[in-house]
Amino acid sequence: MKQLAYILLLMTFFTTGSCTDIDKDNPYDNQLHTLQVNVVYPDEYSDYLREGVTVKIEDIDRGNSYTSKTDKNGTVRFSLTKGIYRIQISDKAEQDIFNGLADKVKFVNGDLALNLPLVHSRSGDIVIKEIYCGGCTKLPFEGNYQSDKYMILHNNTSETQYLDGLCFGSLDPYNSQATNVWVTQDESTGATIFPDFLPVAQCVWQFGGTGQTFPLAPGEDAVVVICGAIDHAAQYTQSVNLNKPGYFVCYNPVYFWNTLYHPAPGDQITPDHYLNVVIKTGQANAYTFSVFSPATVLFKAKDTTIQDFVSQADNVIQKPGSTVDRIVKVPVDWVLDAVEIYYGGSSNNMKRMPPSVDAGYVTQSALYDGRTLYRHTDEEASREAGYEILEDTNNSSSDFYEREKQSLHE
Repeated sequence: MKQLAYILLLMTFFTTGSCTDIDKDNPYDNQLHTLQVNVVYPDEYSDYLREGVTVKIEDIDRGNSYTSKTDKNGTVRFSLTKGIYRIQISDKAEQDIFNGLADKVKFVNGDLALNLPLVHSRSGDIVIKEIYCGGCTKLPFEGNYQSDKYMILHNNTSETQYLDGLCFGSLDPYNSQATNVWVTQDESTGATIFPDFLPVAQCVWQFGGTGQTFPLAPGEDAVVVICGAIDHAAQYTQSVNLNKPGYFVCYNPVYFWNTLYHPAPGDQITPDHYLNVVIKTGQANAYTFSVFSPATVLFKAKDTTIQDFVSQADNVIQKPGSTVDRIVKVPVDWVLDAVEIYYGGSSNNMKRMPPSVDAGYVTQSALYDGRTLYRHTDEEASREAGYEILEDTNNSSSDFYEREKQSLHE
């Protein structure tokens, strides 16, 4: 399996020897050391190197975060105590987006300087506006409820886009804090190494249509019901009504027959708005979409059909360590949009997406209280366009926030 090292920490300027594990008996001291980050643009975009690009550093164990801006040489310096740090860079210049990530940098041997290469990408035409997966309470009854998941898609361009043939899925592992067999860390540097594909788990869903059946006007939204296209709020007041005209739904009782999560859609949902199962690769009787921290990807096949793609054995493989679960190797360059969600109740979160897809993450801090992950509006661009334009830097840390109530809650 070909591996791409998206983050390569190249040199240490201030110390001799390689980084080692933090002393377990005394993991931190109060002495400040210099961590220097040198931003490196792709060769063909080297003229973007400039002053004022924001670099964010997070202390993974202690929860602190710091930001600073580069000088004219693309360099920034932080004074920090020893620890394990996550470094993020996101730079958007018109239609060009540059992101960089070092997920677990071991800053343990005194002063350190590292080069952080950036990956080039572009904004998607159709983006994910909202993901509601964390459930709510069963008020006025006791207990919690999670059978009402949905997401909203948004046309973020000035032209009509079409949902026809669009696919979506979630990545393995289902939860951000779970063991990740696809992503590794360079033990000596903290470099994050991703495969050259996205491991889509359990199922690939696809919109139907013949090419122009489901238009989405500029600034228009489309609701995709992941669990239960019914009026959940009729029974549980903190939930939402997902039985409305025009809504799409993940519904296929042949593959997913658990009626708790996939009841028959309500009377306002027409059969042509049922998404198709391209392939099922897991064993569950209900579509597995994490209540804690899904990594959601929206994509469309290029130069082939998704059906032909999954029919080739090399594109659907067994998950290492599992005898039953398989994944679909979705090419990174097929991605229109993706959102990485971290669970706020864990300090063991690990990136599942490379920085060209999503360089950051949005945190879900609590479960079963109606909270949802929602994309920021680009207010200036929206005023100029006359319709809603959403932020899109391919970095969920910048693009998304957690809101207290579902946007569809009435």
